[in-house]
Amino acid sequence: MKLRHRDFTLDGPGVVKLTPENPEDLWFSYNLIAKGDRLSAATIRKVQKETSSGSKEAQRVHTRLEIAVEAIDYDNVANVLRIRGKNVGENEHVKLGAYHTLEIDQQRPFTLAKDCWDSIAIDTLKVAYDPAATAEVAALMIQEGLAYVCLVGQSVTTTKTKIEASIPRKHGPAIAGYDKAINKFLENVLQAVSRHIDFNVVRCLIIAGPGFTKDQLHSHMLSEATKRELRTIIDNKSKIVLVHASSGYKHALKEVLSAPSVMSLIMDTKAAKEVRVLKDFFDMLSNDPSRAIYGPKEVDVAQDRLAIQILLLTDELFRNADISTRRKYVDLTNLVKASGGEVHVFSSMHVSGEQLAQLSGIAAILRFPLPDLEDMDL
Repeated sequence: MKLRHRDFTLDGPGVVKLTPENPEDLWFSYNLIAKGDRLSAATIRKVQKETSSGSKEAQRVHTRLEIAVEAIDYDNVANVLRIRGKNVGENEHVKLGAYHTLEIDQQRPFTLAKDCWDSIAIDTLKVAYDPAATAEVAALMIQEGLAYVCLVGQSVTTTKTKIEASIPRKHGPAIAGYDKAINKFLENVLQAVSRHIDFNVVRCLIIAGPGFTKDQLHSHMLSEATKRELRTIIDNKSKIVLVHASSGYKHALKEVLSAPSVMSLIMDTKAAKEVRVLKDFFDMLSNDPSRAIYGPKEVDVAQDRLAIQILLLTDELFRNADISTRRKYVDLTNLVKASGGEVHVFSSMHVSGEQLAQLSGIAAILRFPLPDLEDMDL
């Protein structure tokens, strides 16, 4: 994220000018923009203009609009934000109060004004323009005839491409067809790796899946790299890690990121920390359930007793359209930090965040047991 200008104070009004540079930046923008904010950006509007003959025809004009935000939608396939609201700025093409949808995509600058820059918004902004907030891990999930190339960023797991192929059965007369099909499939996967993975940025490439397909791919990559002098593969072969996974589908990525061989490589990335903290929570829930809780009311009671050691929340809680609800979770986060606790905000675009969302989106590991919570009518 490129920060072009900022002028705000904590819990006060202010404005920033930003330019998203990649899909991760768009996700940060989605978490930063809230209902009631004012957002301005360049847009294209269809207007009726009079021609030289006196008739009118529809024309597309470039203009700049400022809207009061009422709804935000993130399209992670097209990598675009759609922000809908009422026009609140003077404009020769759009009446005051008219509804308009602004689209924000990569390299499109925008200006965001808030009446209150709370601590969560400021933290989100700081992480967004941190140069280290780019994707550091590439994951290739593969099984026979199916592969996904993914980039795991701090807050977004982006699927760059999906490769599918029909592989005939490996026996009898069909074996020649099998060899031809599997070689073509492996070559397509190699081409996808070369096209979508920048080894100057990623810390490692994880090749994961069941069976021997991942090993076949690894051998194919190294042999072809030698034959064709593919320097990106040859120079970075030490960054390639093979890991067993239960399947080649994307949902198996969580178990891959928690594998010891992978954790040692990515232990300081945000995605890995989320996986590790969530595992600690589930371990505590199994071994000492009076020290692991989930649900907003249970967490509120635990915080009143200053019992929270580690707080786990999904970023969806801070995108609540109700300002008072967002304020509640901002205050909770600040109180836990002030009492010496840790706070981990999970991205709902990571598999660990999806798993936490199934537990109401909020959970905690406690400093000491609270067995009486089970008996309370919450």
